[in-house]
Amino acid sequence: MNENGKNRREWVKTAAIIFLSVMLVLTFFSNTIMNYSLPEVATQYVQSGTITAKIRGTGTVESDDPYEVKVIQSRKVESVAVKVGDQVQKGDVLLYLADEESEELETARQELKAAEKELDSAWDGYYQGLLDANVTDSGVQAANGGVSMETYRQQLTQAQNAYKDAQNRVDEITEWKDAIGRQIDIDTNTDSSLGDETEAYEKAEEAFQAADSRKKQAEIALQAAQAKVSGLENNMQTVSDSDGDTSELNKQIQTAQAEVRNAENVLAEAEVELQRRTVARDEAKQTLENKRNKILGNLTSQSKYTENDLAAATEDANQKKKALDELTATLTGMFSLDGKKEAIDDAREKVEEAQEKVDKEVEKSIGATVTADIAGTVSEINIVAGNTTSADTPVMKLQPEGKGYTMSISVTNDQARRVSVGDRADLVNAWRYDDMEVTLAGIRPDPQDPGQKKLLTFNVSGSVVAGQTLNISVGQQSSNFDYIVPNSAIREDSNGKFILVVESKPTPLSTRYKAVRVDVEVIASDDTQSAINGAALYGGEFVITTSTQPVEPGQQVRLADN
Repeated sequence: MNENGKNRREWVKTAAIIFLSVMLVLTFFSNTIMNYSLPEVATQYVQSGTITAKIRGTGTVESDDPYEVKVIQSRKVESVAVKVGDQVQKGDVLLYLADEESEELETARQELKAAEKELDSAWDGYYQGLLDANVTDSGVQAANGGVSMETYRQQLTQAQNAYKDAQNRVDEITEWKDAIGRQIDIDTNTDSSLGDETEAYEKAEEAFQAADSRKKQAEIALQAAQAKVSGLENNMQTVSDSDGDTSELNKQIQTAQAEVRNAENVLAEAEVELQRRTVARDEAKQTLENKRNKILGNLTSQSKYTENDLAAATEDANQKKKALDELTATLTGMFSLDGKKEAIDDAREKVEEAQEKVDKEVEKSIGATVTADIAGTVSEINIVAGNTTSADTPVMKLQPEGKGYTMSISVTNDQARRVSVGDRADLVNAWRYDDMEVTLAGIRPDPQDPGQKKLLTFNVSGSVVAGQTLNISVGQQSSNFDYIVPNSAIREDSNGKFILVVESKPTPLSTRYKAVRVDVEVIASDDTQSAINGAALYGGEFVITTSTQPVEPGQQVRLADN
Protein backbone atom coordinates (compact mmCIF):
# COMPACT_ATOMS: atom_id res chain seq x y z
CA MET A 1 0.00 0.00 0.00
CA ASN A 2 2.81 2.34 0.95
CA GLU A 3 4.58 1.31 -2.22
CA ASN A 4 1.59 2.30 -4.37
CA GLY A 5 1.27 5.71 -2.71
CA LYS A 6 4.93 6.34 -3.22
CA ASN A 7 4.66 5.55 -6.95
CA ARG A 8 1.64 7.82 -7.31
CA ARG A 9 3.54 10.73 -5.78
CA GLU A 10 6.49 10.14 -8.09
CA TRP A 11 4.18 10.18 -11.13
CA VAL A 12 2.53 13.49 -10.08
CA LYS A 13 5.94 15.01 -9.47
CA THR A 14 7.17 13.96 -12.92
CA ALA A 15 4.03 15.32 -14.67
CA ALA A 16 4.37 18.68 -12.91
CA ILE A 17 8.00 18.96 -13.96
CA ILE A 18 7.09 18.21 -17.63
CA PHE A 19 4.20 20.73 -17.61
CA LEU A 20 6.36 23.48 -16.13
CA SER A 21 9.11 22.75 -18.67
CA VAL A 22 6.67 22.99 -21.64
CA MET A 23 5.22 26.24 -20.32
CA LEU A 24 8.70 27.66 -19.93
CA VAL A 25 9.61 26.70 -23.52
CA LEU A 26 6.41 28.17 -24.89
CA THR A 27 6.97 31.38 -22.94
CA PHE A 28 10.49 31.90 -24.27
CA PHE A 29 9.76 30.84 -27.89
CA SER A 30 6.25 32.27 -28.36
CA ASN A 31 7.54 35.23 -30.40
CA THR A 32 9.53 32.93 -32.67
CA ILE A 33 6.51 30.70 -33.26
CA MET A 34 4.23 33.67 -33.92
CA ASN A 35 6.71 35.23 -36.35
CA TYR A 36 6.39 32.28 -38.70
CA SER A 37 2.69 33.15 -39.20
CA LEU A 38 3.32 36.87 -39.91
CA PRO A 39 3.84 38.37 -43.39
CA GLU A 40 7.52 38.70 -44.19
CA VAL A 41 8.36 42.13 -45.61
CA ALA A 42 11.33 43.65 -47.38
CA THR A 43 12.13 47.24 -46.48
CA GLN A 44 14.24 50.13 -47.66
CA TYR A 45 15.19 53.46 -46.15
CA VAL A 46 13.45 56.65 -47.24
CA GLN A 47 16.39 58.69 -48.50
CA SER A 48 17.31 61.75 -50.54
CA GLY A 49 18.54 61.55 -54.11
CA THR A 50 18.13 62.51 -57.76
CA ILE A 51 15.24 61.68 -60.12
CA THR A 52 14.81 62.46 -63.79
CA ALA A 53 11.03 62.88 -63.99
CA LYS A 54 9.59 61.55 -67.24
CA ILE A 55 6.01 61.54 -68.44
CA ARG A 56 5.20 58.57 -70.62
CA GLY A 57 2.25 58.13 -72.91
CA THR A 58 0.88 56.69 -76.13
CA GLY A 59 -0.87 58.78 -78.77
CA THR A 60 -2.21 58.52 -82.30
CA VAL A 61 -0.80 60.79 -85.00
CA GLU A 62 -3.37 63.06 -86.64
CA SER A 63 -3.21 65.42 -89.59
CA ASP A 64 -2.83 69.04 -88.50
CA ASP A 65 -4.90 70.38 -91.43
CA PRO A 66 -6.47 67.49 -93.38
CA TYR A 67 -8.02 68.04 -96.81
CA GLU A 68 -11.38 66.32 -97.19
CA VAL A 69 -12.21 64.78 -100.56
CA LYS A 70 -15.97 64.83 -101.18
CA VAL A 71 -18.18 63.65 -104.03
CA ILE A 72 -21.10 66.06 -104.20
CA GLN A 73 -23.43 63.56 -105.85
CA SER A 74 -24.59 60.06 -104.95
CA ARG A 75 -22.51 57.79 -107.19
CA LYS A 76 -21.59 54.14 -106.94
CA VAL A 77 -17.86 53.46 -106.45
CA GLU A 78 -16.34 50.90 -108.81
CA SER A 79 -12.87 50.85 -107.27
CA VAL A 80 -10.54 52.81 -104.99
CA ALA A 81 -7.30 53.66 -106.79
CA VAL A 82 -5.18 54.49 -103.72
CA LYS A 83 -4.54 53.23 -100.20
CA VAL A 84 -3.63 54.88 -96.92
CA GLY A 85 -0.05 56.16 -96.98
CA ASP A 86 0.12 56.67 -100.77
CA GLN A 87 1.67 59.90 -102.05
CA VAL A 88 -0.51 61.57 -104.69
CA GLN A 89 -0.04 64.55 -106.97
CA LYS A 90 -2.66 67.04 -108.06
CA GLY A 91 -4.78 65.38 -110.77
CA ASP A 92 -4.02 61.78 -109.73
CA VAL A 93 -7.04 59.44 -109.79
CA LEU A 94 -8.40 58.59 -106.34
CA LEU A 95 -11.67 56.81 -107.18
CA TYR A 96 -13.31 55.19 -110.19
CA LEU A 97 -17.08 55.73 -110.29
CA ALA A 98 -19.81 53.84 -112.13
CA ASP A 99 -20.45 55.59 -115.45
CA GLU A 100 -24.05 56.50 -114.73
CA GLU A 101 -26.12 59.50 -113.75
CA SER A 102 -26.29 60.44 -110.09
CA GLU A 103 -29.40 59.76 -108.07
CA GLU A 104 -29.93 63.51 -107.70
CA LEU A 105 -29.79 64.11 -111.45
CA GLU A 106 -32.12 61.21 -112.17
CA THR A 107 -34.63 62.55 -109.62
CA ALA A 108 -34.40 66.04 -111.14
CA ARG A 109 -35.06 64.64 -114.64
CA GLN A 110 -38.10 62.75 -113.38
CA GLU A 111 -39.45 65.93 -111.76
CA LEU A 112 -38.91 67.80 -115.04
CA LYS A 113 -40.81 65.15 -117.00
CA ALA A 114 -43.71 65.36 -114.53
CA ALA A 115 -43.78 69.17 -114.84
CA GLU A 116 -43.71 68.98 -118.65
CA LYS A 117 -46.57 66.48 -118.58
CA GLU A 118 -48.56 68.86 -116.39
CA LEU A 119 -47.85 71.69 -118.85
CA ASP A 120 -49.01 69.55 -121.77
CA SER A 121 -52.24 68.81 -119.90
CA ALA A 122 -52.78 72.53 -119.28
CA TRP A 123 -52.31 73.26 -122.99
CA ASP A 124 -54.69 70.46 -123.93
CA GLY A 125 -57.29 72.01 -121.65
CA TYR A 126 -56.69 75.38 -123.24
CA TYR A 127 -57.03 74.02 -126.77
CA GLN A 128 -60.20 72.23 -125.82
CA GLY A 129 -61.52 75.47 -124.39
CA LEU A 130 -60.94 77.18 -127.73
CA LEU A 131 -62.70 74.38 -129.58
CA ASP A 132 -65.62 74.48 -127.18
CA ALA A 133 -65.98 78.30 -127.16
CA ASN A 134 -69.61 79.35 -127.38
CA VAL A 135 -69.57 82.02 -130.11
CA THR A 136 -71.62 82.69 -133.23
CA ASP A 137 -70.07 81.92 -136.58
CA SER A 138 -71.09 85.35 -137.90
CA GLY A 139 -69.16 87.07 -135.09
CA VAL A 140 -66.00 85.14 -135.90
CA GLN A 141 -66.27 85.88 -139.61
CA ALA A 142 -66.83 89.57 -138.96
CA ALA A 143 -63.69 89.72 -136.78
CA ASN A 144 -61.44 87.66 -139.04
CA GLY A 145 -62.13 88.48 -142.68
CA GLY A 146 -64.82 85.90 -143.25
CA VAL A 147 -63.01 82.81 -141.82
CA SER A 148 -65.58 80.57 -140.17
CA MET A 149 -65.27 79.11 -136.66
CA GLU A 150 -65.37 75.61 -138.10
CA THR A 151 -62.33 76.43 -140.22
CA TYR A 152 -60.46 77.64 -137.14
CA ARG A 153 -61.42 74.49 -135.27
CA GLN A 154 -60.11 72.31 -138.10
CA GLN A 155 -56.87 74.27 -138.31
CA LEU A 156 -56.36 74.08 -134.54
CA THR A 157 -56.99 70.33 -134.48
CA GLN A 158 -54.57 69.76 -137.39
CA ALA A 159 -51.89 71.94 -135.74
CA GLN A 160 -52.29 70.06 -132.47
CA ASN A 161 -51.98 66.67 -134.14
CA ALA A 162 -48.98 67.78 -136.22
CA TYR A 163 -47.17 69.01 -133.13
CA LYS A 164 -47.95 65.85 -131.14
CA ASP A 165 -46.73 63.62 -133.97
CA ALA A 166 -43.48 65.63 -134.22
CA GLN A 167 -42.95 65.53 -130.46
CA ASN A 168 -43.64 61.79 -130.34
CA ARG A 169 -40.90 61.37 -132.95
CA VAL A 170 -38.47 63.28 -130.71
CA ASP A 171 -39.47 61.18 -127.68
CA GLU A 172 -39.03 57.94 -129.65
CA ILE A 173 -35.50 58.83 -130.76
CA THR A 174 -34.56 60.05 -127.29
CA GLU A 175 -35.87 56.91 -125.58
CA TRP A 176 -34.00 54.72 -128.07
CA LYS A 177 -30.76 56.56 -127.47
CA ASP A 178 -31.29 56.39 -123.68
CA ALA A 179 -31.93 52.65 -123.94
CA ILE A 180 -28.72 52.19 -125.92
CA GLY A 181 -26.88 54.23 -123.31
CA ARG A 182 -28.22 52.08 -120.49
CA GLN A 183 -27.28 48.94 -122.35
CA ILE A 184 -23.79 50.32 -122.83
CA ASP A 185 -23.55 50.91 -119.08
CA ILE A 186 -24.72 47.37 -118.39
CA ASP A 187 -22.50 45.67 -120.95
CA THR A 188 -19.39 47.69 -120.15
CA ASN A 189 -19.70 47.72 -116.36
CA THR A 190 -20.99 44.29 -115.38
CA ASP A 191 -19.53 40.82 -115.24
CA SER A 192 -22.09 39.48 -117.74
CA SER A 193 -19.96 40.61 -120.69
CA LEU A 194 -16.62 41.26 -119.02
CA GLY A 195 -16.53 38.42 -116.47
CA ASP A 196 -13.22 36.84 -117.48
CA GLU A 197 -11.43 40.14 -118.05
CA THR A 198 -12.74 41.66 -114.80
CA GLU A 199 -11.75 38.59 -112.79
CA ALA A 200 -8.27 38.59 -114.35
CA TYR A 201 -7.80 42.27 -113.51
CA GLU A 202 -9.00 41.83 -109.91
CA LYS A 203 -6.63 38.90 -109.38
CA ALA A 204 -3.76 40.89 -110.89
CA GLU A 205 -4.58 43.81 -108.59
CA GLU A 206 -4.62 41.53 -105.52
CA ALA A 207 -1.27 40.03 -106.51
CA PHE A 208 0.16 43.52 -106.99
CA GLN A 209 -1.04 44.64 -103.54
CA ALA A 210 0.43 41.52 -101.92
CA ALA A 211 3.77 42.07 -103.65
CA ASP A 212 3.80 45.71 -102.61
CA SER A 213 3.13 44.68 -98.99
CA ARG A 214 5.97 42.12 -99.07
CA LYS A 215 8.35 44.76 -100.40
CA LYS A 216 7.48 47.16 -97.58
CA GLN A 217 7.90 44.41 -94.99
CA ALA A 218 11.30 43.57 -96.48
CA GLU A 219 12.32 47.23 -96.25
CA ILE A 220 11.34 47.33 -92.56
CA ALA A 221 13.25 44.09 -91.87
CA LEU A 222 16.34 45.48 -93.60
CA GLN A 223 16.19 48.71 -91.59
CA ALA A 224 15.90 46.72 -88.36
CA ALA A 225 18.89 44.54 -89.29
CA GLN A 226 20.99 47.58 -90.21
CA ALA A 227 20.06 49.28 -86.93
CA LYS A 228 21.10 46.13 -85.04
CA VAL A 229 24.52 46.12 -86.73
CA SER A 230 24.96 49.84 -85.99
CA GLY A 231 24.12 49.32 -82.32
CA LEU A 232 26.53 46.39 -81.98
CA GLU A 233 29.32 48.36 -83.69
CA ASN A 234 28.80 51.22 -81.24
CA ASN A 235 29.04 48.75 -78.36
CA MET A 236 32.16 47.29 -79.93
CA GLN A 237 33.76 50.73 -80.03
CA THR A 238 32.90 51.35 -76.38
CA VAL A 239 34.27 47.99 -75.23
CA SER A 240 37.37 48.37 -77.41
CA ASP A 241 38.12 51.82 -75.96
CA SER A 242 38.03 50.32 -72.46
CA ASP A 243 40.31 47.42 -73.52
CA GLY A 244 37.54 44.90 -72.90
CA ASP A 245 36.98 41.50 -74.50
CA THR A 246 35.33 41.99 -77.91
CA SER A 247 35.27 38.39 -79.11
CA GLU A 248 31.61 37.81 -78.28
CA LEU A 249 30.64 41.13 -79.86
CA ASN A 250 32.56 40.15 -83.00
CA LYS A 251 30.45 37.00 -83.31
CA GLN A 252 27.24 38.97 -82.78
CA ILE A 253 28.26 41.53 -85.44
CA GLN A 254 29.05 38.80 -87.95
CA THR A 255 25.65 37.20 -87.31
CA ALA A 256 23.90 40.57 -87.63
CA GLN A 257 25.76 41.35 -90.86
CA ALA A 258 24.59 38.03 -92.26
CA GLU A 259 21.04 39.03 -91.33
CA VAL A 260 21.53 42.30 -93.25
CA ARG A 261 22.71 40.44 -96.35
CA ASN A 262 19.78 38.07 -96.12
CA ALA A 263 17.36 41.01 -95.72
CA GLU A 264 18.93 42.71 -98.76
CA ASN A 265 18.39 39.56 -100.82
CA VAL A 266 14.78 39.28 -99.67
CA LEU A 267 14.20 42.95 -100.55
CA ALA A 268 15.75 42.53 -104.00
CA GLU A 269 13.52 39.53 -104.69
CA ALA A 270 10.48 41.47 -103.47
CA GLU A 271 11.31 44.39 -105.78
CA VAL A 272 11.60 42.07 -108.79
CA GLU A 273 8.31 40.41 -107.86
CA LEU A 274 6.60 43.79 -107.46
CA GLN A 275 7.84 44.93 -110.87
CA ARG A 276 6.51 41.73 -112.46
CA ARG A 277 3.14 42.11 -110.73
CA THR A 278 2.92 45.75 -111.81
CA VAL A 279 3.37 44.82 -115.47
CA ALA A 280 0.80 42.01 -115.16
CA ARG A 281 -1.73 44.33 -113.51
CA ASP A 282 -1.29 47.02 -116.18
CA GLU A 283 -1.71 44.45 -118.96
CA ALA A 284 -4.89 43.04 -117.36
CA LYS A 285 -6.30 46.54 -116.98
CA GLN A 286 -5.58 47.37 -120.61
CA THR A 287 -7.23 44.12 -121.74
CA LEU A 288 -10.34 45.00 -119.74
CA GLU A 289 -10.47 48.51 -121.24
CA ASN A 290 -10.03 47.16 -124.77
CA LYS A 291 -12.92 44.73 -124.30
CA ARG A 292 -15.11 47.48 -122.84
CA ASN A 293 -14.32 49.81 -125.75
CA LYS A 294 -15.10 47.07 -128.25
CA ILE A 295 -18.51 46.47 -126.68
CA LEU A 296 -19.14 50.21 -126.67
CA GLY A 297 -18.34 50.46 -130.38
CA ASN A 298 -20.61 47.54 -131.28
CA LEU A 299 -23.57 48.93 -129.33
CA THR A 300 -23.12 52.41 -130.74
CA SER A 301 -23.11 51.08 -134.30
CA GLN A 302 -26.37 49.21 -133.63
CA SER A 303 -28.37 52.38 -132.97
CA LYS A 304 -30.95 53.02 -135.72
CA TYR A 305 -30.94 56.74 -134.94
CA THR A 306 -28.12 59.23 -135.15
CA GLU A 307 -27.54 62.60 -133.56
CA ASN A 308 -28.61 64.20 -136.85
CA ASP A 309 -31.93 62.33 -136.70
CA LEU A 310 -32.57 63.70 -133.24
CA ALA A 311 -31.63 67.24 -134.30
CA ALA A 312 -33.93 67.12 -137.36
CA ALA A 313 -36.85 65.74 -135.34
CA THR A 314 -36.36 68.39 -132.67
CA GLU A 315 -36.30 71.18 -135.26
CA ASP A 316 -39.50 69.81 -136.89
CA ALA A 317 -41.25 69.68 -133.51
CA ASN A 318 -40.22 73.25 -132.78
CA GLN A 319 -41.67 74.45 -136.11
CA LYS A 320 -44.93 72.61 -135.47
CA LYS A 321 -45.14 74.14 -132.02
CA LYS A 322 -44.53 77.60 -133.43
CA ALA A 323 -47.43 77.19 -135.93
CA LEU A 324 -49.69 75.95 -133.15
CA ASP A 325 -48.74 78.88 -130.94
CA GLU A 326 -49.47 81.38 -133.69
CA LEU A 327 -52.93 79.93 -134.35
CA THR A 328 -53.61 79.78 -130.64
CA ALA A 329 -52.67 83.45 -130.28
CA THR A 330 -55.18 84.37 -133.01
CA LEU A 331 -57.99 82.55 -131.27
CA THR A 332 -56.96 83.83 -127.85
CA GLY A 333 -57.59 87.37 -129.08
CA MET A 334 -61.22 86.46 -129.77
CA PHE A 335 -62.11 84.51 -126.63
CA SER A 336 -61.61 85.03 -122.90
CA LEU A 337 -60.10 81.87 -121.28
CA ASP A 338 -58.29 83.52 -118.35
CA GLY A 339 -58.67 80.55 -115.95
CA LYS A 340 -57.12 78.12 -118.39
CA LYS A 341 -54.32 80.58 -119.23
CA GLU A 342 -53.43 80.79 -115.52
CA ALA A 343 -53.16 77.00 -115.37
CA ILE A 344 -50.69 77.15 -118.27
CA ASP A 345 -48.65 79.89 -116.58
CA ASP A 346 -48.48 77.92 -113.33
CA ALA A 347 -47.43 74.75 -115.13
CA ARG A 348 -44.85 76.64 -117.21
CA GLU A 349 -43.32 78.08 -114.00
CA LYS A 350 -43.00 74.57 -112.56
CA VAL A 351 -41.25 73.42 -115.75
CA GLU A 352 -38.79 76.31 -115.55
CA GLU A 353 -38.00 75.53 -111.90
CA ALA A 354 -37.54 71.83 -112.68
CA GLN A 355 -35.28 72.68 -115.63
CA GLU A 356 -33.12 74.91 -113.43
CA LYS A 357 -32.73 72.04 -110.98
CA VAL A 358 -31.67 69.68 -113.78
CA ASP A 359 -29.20 72.27 -115.09
CA LYS A 360 -27.65 72.64 -111.65
CA GLU A 361 -27.26 68.88 -111.24
CA VAL A 362 -25.72 68.65 -114.73
CA GLU A 363 -23.22 71.34 -113.74
CA LYS A 364 -22.32 69.36 -110.64
CA SER A 365 -22.05 66.11 -112.58
CA ILE A 366 -18.61 64.57 -112.54
CA GLY A 367 -17.04 62.04 -114.83
CA ALA A 368 -16.10 58.45 -114.09
CA THR A 369 -13.12 59.42 -111.90
CA VAL A 370 -12.44 61.51 -108.80
CA THR A 371 -9.02 63.15 -108.86
CA ALA A 372 -6.87 64.85 -106.23
CA ASP A 373 -7.23 68.63 -106.03
CA ILE A 374 -3.94 68.92 -104.12
CA ALA A 375 -0.67 67.07 -103.71
CA GLY A 376 -0.31 65.16 -100.46
CA THR A 377 -0.53 61.84 -98.64
CA VAL A 378 -3.65 59.69 -98.31
CA SER A 379 -4.33 59.63 -94.55
CA GLU A 380 -7.84 58.15 -94.40
CA ILE A 381 -10.23 56.25 -96.71
CA ASN A 382 -13.89 56.04 -95.75
CA ILE A 383 -15.38 54.12 -98.69
CA VAL A 384 -14.90 50.83 -100.54
CA ALA A 385 -15.88 49.52 -103.95
CA GLY A 386 -19.62 48.95 -104.22
CA ASN A 387 -20.56 51.74 -101.79
CA THR A 388 -22.48 54.86 -102.82
CA THR A 389 -21.02 58.28 -102.09
CA SER A 390 -22.76 60.93 -100.01
CA ALA A 391 -22.30 64.66 -100.36
CA ASP A 392 -22.16 65.01 -96.55
CA THR A 393 -19.40 62.47 -95.92
CA PRO A 394 -15.81 62.77 -97.22
CA VAL A 395 -14.72 59.68 -99.15
CA MET A 396 -11.12 60.17 -98.01
CA LYS A 397 -8.72 62.64 -96.42
CA LEU A 398 -5.38 63.89 -97.71
CA GLN A 399 -2.49 65.29 -95.71
CA PRO A 400 -1.35 68.32 -97.78
CA GLU A 401 2.33 68.62 -98.65
CA GLY A 402 4.11 70.89 -96.21
CA LYS A 403 1.46 70.54 -93.52
CA GLY A 404 2.41 68.95 -90.20
CA TYR A 405 1.05 66.25 -87.92
CA THR A 406 0.02 66.35 -84.27
CA MET A 407 -0.63 63.89 -81.46
CA SER A 408 -1.97 64.31 -77.92
CA ILE A 409 -1.71 62.49 -74.58
CA SER A 410 -3.63 63.09 -71.36
CA VAL A 411 -1.67 63.64 -68.12
CA THR A 412 -2.42 64.75 -64.56
CA ASN A 413 -2.16 68.40 -63.57
CA ASP A 414 0.92 67.56 -61.49
CA GLN A 415 2.64 65.91 -64.46
CA ALA A 416 1.79 68.86 -66.70
CA ARG A 417 3.61 71.21 -64.32
CA ARG A 418 6.87 69.36 -65.02
CA VAL A 419 6.98 70.12 -68.75
CA SER A 420 7.09 73.24 -70.89
CA VAL A 421 6.12 74.11 -74.45
CA GLY A 422 9.12 73.43 -76.66
CA ASP A 423 10.27 70.32 -74.78
CA ARG A 424 11.35 67.59 -77.13
CA ALA A 425 9.95 64.11 -76.49
CA ASP A 426 11.91 60.89 -76.80
CA LEU A 427 10.52 57.98 -78.82
CA VAL A 428 10.40 54.54 -77.29
CA ASN A 429 12.30 52.17 -79.63
CA ALA A 430 13.70 55.23 -81.42
CA TRP A 431 15.76 53.02 -83.73
CA ARG A 432 12.53 52.16 -85.59
CA TYR A 433 12.07 55.74 -86.78
CA ASP A 434 14.38 57.43 -89.30
CA ASP A 435 14.04 61.18 -88.86
CA MET A 436 11.00 61.70 -86.65
CA GLU A 437 10.84 64.61 -84.19
CA VAL A 438 8.16 65.12 -81.53
CA THR A 439 7.97 68.52 -79.81
CA LEU A 440 5.53 69.74 -77.16
CA ALA A 441 3.41 72.48 -78.76
CA GLY A 442 0.57 73.12 -76.31
CA ILE A 443 -0.81 72.42 -72.82
CA ARG A 444 -4.54 72.82 -72.21
CA PRO A 445 -7.27 71.32 -69.99
CA ASP A 446 -8.37 67.85 -71.03
CA PRO A 447 -12.02 68.15 -72.20
CA GLN A 448 -12.72 64.72 -70.66
CA ASP A 449 -11.58 65.82 -67.16
CA PRO A 450 -10.70 69.54 -67.22
CA GLY A 451 -10.35 69.84 -63.44
CA GLN A 452 -7.83 67.05 -62.92
CA LYS A 453 -6.02 66.52 -66.21
CA LYS A 454 -4.24 68.36 -68.99
CA LEU A 455 -3.91 67.50 -72.68
CA LEU A 456 -0.37 67.70 -74.05
CA THR A 457 -0.32 68.36 -77.80
CA PHE A 458 2.85 67.60 -79.77
CA ASN A 459 3.98 68.59 -83.25
CA VAL A 460 5.26 65.55 -85.16
CA SER A 461 7.52 65.78 -88.19
CA GLY A 462 9.55 63.37 -90.29
CA SER A 463 8.62 59.93 -91.65
CA VAL A 464 5.13 59.72 -90.18
CA VAL A 465 1.59 59.08 -91.42
CA ALA A 466 -1.79 59.85 -89.89
CA GLY A 467 -3.12 57.00 -87.76
CA GLN A 468 0.34 55.87 -86.63
CA THR A 469 0.69 55.11 -82.90
CA LEU A 470 3.73 56.49 -81.05
CA ASN A 471 5.05 55.75 -77.55
CA ILE A 472 6.87 58.77 -76.13
CA SER A 473 8.45 60.10 -72.94
CA VAL A 474 8.96 63.75 -72.11
CA GLY A 475 10.07 65.56 -68.98
CA GLN A 476 12.41 67.87 -67.12
CA GLN A 477 16.09 67.45 -66.36
CA SER A 478 17.34 65.63 -63.24
CA SER A 479 16.33 67.19 -59.88
CA ASN A 480 17.24 66.54 -56.22
CA PHE A 481 14.55 65.47 -53.73
CA ASP A 482 14.57 64.92 -49.95
CA TYR A 483 12.39 61.82 -49.84
CA ILE A 484 12.76 59.04 -52.43
CA VAL A 485 11.34 55.52 -52.26
CA PRO A 486 11.12 52.62 -54.73
CA ASN A 487 8.06 52.65 -56.98
CA SER A 488 7.01 49.32 -55.44
CA ALA A 489 6.54 51.08 -52.09
CA ILE A 490 3.81 53.38 -53.43
CA ARG A 491 0.30 52.10 -52.67
CA GLU A 492 -3.08 53.60 -53.47
CA ASP A 493 -6.69 53.22 -52.35
CA SER A 494 -9.84 55.34 -52.46
CA ASN A 495 -8.28 57.82 -50.01
CA GLY A 496 -5.19 58.44 -52.13
CA LYS A 497 -1.58 57.33 -52.28
CA PHE A 498 0.36 56.12 -49.22
CA ILE A 499 3.33 54.09 -48.05
CA LEU A 500 3.63 51.56 -45.21
CA VAL A 501 6.36 52.41 -42.71
CA VAL A 502 7.68 49.77 -40.27
CA GLU A 503 7.58 50.87 -36.62
CA SER A 504 9.31 48.80 -33.90
CA LYS A 505 8.21 48.19 -30.30
CA PRO A 506 10.58 46.49 -27.83
CA THR A 507 9.15 43.78 -25.49
CA PRO A 508 10.84 41.88 -22.61
CA LEU A 509 11.52 38.95 -24.90
CA SER A 510 11.92 40.50 -28.40
CA THR A 511 11.08 43.42 -30.72
CA ARG A 512 7.77 43.56 -32.53
CA TYR A 513 7.24 45.31 -35.88
CA LYS A 514 4.06 46.95 -37.14
CA ALA A 515 3.08 48.45 -40.56
CA VAL A 516 1.91 52.06 -40.23
CA ARG A 517 0.18 54.03 -43.00
CA VAL A 518 1.71 57.36 -44.10
CA ASP A 519 -0.23 59.39 -46.69
CA VAL A 520 2.05 60.87 -49.36
CA GLU A 521 2.02 62.89 -52.58
CA VAL A 522 4.12 61.65 -55.50
CA ILE A 523 5.87 64.69 -56.99
CA ALA A 524 8.24 63.01 -59.48
CA SER A 525 8.94 59.52 -60.83
CA ASP A 526 11.24 57.62 -63.12
CA ASP A 527 11.30 53.96 -64.07
CA THR A 528 12.31 52.72 -60.59
CA GLN A 529 11.87 55.49 -57.99
CA SER A 530 9.43 58.16 -56.86
CA ALA A 531 9.96 61.40 -54.97
CA ILE A 532 7.31 61.92 -52.30
CA ASN A 533 6.04 64.47 -49.79
CA GLY A 534 4.22 63.64 -46.57
CA ALA A 535 3.45 65.44 -43.31
CA ALA A 536 4.70 62.48 -41.23
CA LEU A 537 8.00 62.02 -43.09
CA TYR A 538 11.33 62.94 -41.50
CA GLY A 539 13.73 60.81 -43.52
CA GLY A 540 15.34 57.50 -42.68
CA GLU A 541 12.07 55.59 -42.20
CA PHE A 542 11.85 51.90 -43.09
CA VAL A 543 9.31 51.65 -45.94
CA ILE A 544 7.84 48.31 -47.01
CA THR A 545 8.63 47.51 -50.65
CA THR A 546 7.45 43.87 -50.97
CA SER A 547 5.77 41.26 -48.77
CA THR A 548 5.00 37.56 -48.83
CA GLN A 549 1.34 38.28 -48.00
CA PRO A 550 -0.96 41.31 -48.33
CA VAL A 551 -0.26 43.78 -45.54
CA GLU A 552 -2.84 46.15 -44.04
CA PRO A 553 -2.06 49.29 -41.97
CA GLY A 554 -1.68 48.39 -38.29
CA GLN A 555 -0.83 44.76 -39.04
CA GLN A 556 2.14 43.11 -37.31
CA VAL A 557 4.90 41.94 -39.66
CA ARG A 558 8.32 40.33 -39.57
CA LEU A 559 11.38 41.65 -41.33
CA ALA A 560 12.99 39.58 -44.05
CA ASP A 561 16.32 39.49 -42.15
CA ASN A 562 14.72 38.38 -38.83
